[in-house]
Amino acid sequence: MLKQRELHETAELYELLRHPSVFPYVRQKATSAEEYLFMTKQLIEEEQNGQTISRTIVDEWGAPIGTISIFDIQDGAGFLGTWIGKPYQGVGYNQKAKLAFLNELFFDYDFHTVFLRVREENGRSQAAALKLPYVIDAELTNPLLFEEINQGATKFRLFKIPKDLFYLTTANTQEEAEEQAM
Repeated sequence: MLKQRELHETAELYELLRHPSVFPYVRQKATSAEEYLFMTKQLIEEEQNGQTISRTIVDEWGAPIGTISIFDIQDGAGFLGTWIGKPYQGVGYNQKAKLAFLNELFFDYDFHTVFLRVREENGRSQAAALKLPYVIDAELTNPLLFEEINQGATKFRLFKIPKDLFYLTTANTQEEAEEQAM
């Protein structure tokens, strides 16, 4: 489902990224495969320096279908960025990728909060965020951060995933799954 970012997969990812329903919402707006390769090299270096964490989302056969990353890491918190290629949207990859990545962030890297900044016009991503039982609206709980991300012309919704809520929700879901399996 997730793997370390690798340069050889950038051409495939770029083809998925440039789709008109994906491109407006990605953080790394590369205009060519070469530019995306360069941006990915930078991202890998940033991860080595502890500034970001990024993974490639893969399908059942190991083909790259999107990316998931945490940016702007500061004091055990950061902003989540996810995109999945158009042919793979709506079939469950987003939730599975987020679950795996959040487990890694909270339990391997000791994050305590993950924020989601979603463009107001991106209804699809807002709906996807709100489907997750561990996501809460952070506009009232983090008003200064909400103000900060909305200083520019582009307006955003702000959500957050606290580690304790993530743990309680996923532990409860896992327990129910185990009980049903018995």
